[in-house]
Amino acid sequence: MHSISGIIYLILAACLLPYVFTLIAKKTAGFSVKDNQNPREFLAKSTGLSSRANAVQQNSFESLPLFIAAILMAEYMVVPQGLVMTFGIAYLVFRVLYGICYLANWATLRSIVWLLSLLCPVALLLLIIKII
Repeated sequence: MHSISGIIYLILAACLLPYVFTLIAKKTAGFSVKDNQNPREFLAKSTGLSSRANAVQQNSFESLPLFIAAILMAEYMVVPQGLVMTFGIAYLVFRVLYGICYLANWATLRSIVWLLSLLCPVALLLLIIKII
C-alpha cells in the first residue's frame, strides 16, 4: 500500500480552508470580542465583502463531505495515487479560486469555478465505479 500522507494533507487543507474565509469575514466586518457571544448572528448581519466571505465559508463547509468521501473511497479502492492527488489538488485550487471570485463579486466566473471544483470529487467517484 502506498503512502497516505499526501491524502491526509489534502483533507487537512480542505478542512482548514473554510476557516481562512471565516477570518476574512470577521476581520472585514469589524468582529470584536463582544461579538463572540453570537458570532453567527453577527456574520448574518454583515454586508459587502464580509457577507461574501461568510458565504464562501459556508459553501466551503458544505462541499467538504463529498470531497472527503471521494478521496477516502478512492484511496480505499486503490485508485492510482497520481489521479487521487491530481483531483484533490485541483479541488483545492478551484476552491481557492472560487473564494477569490466570490470575494471579488464575479458571479458568473464564481459559478463556473464552483462547478469545476464539484467535478473533481465526482470524477473520483466515477473512477471508483469504473474500477469496481
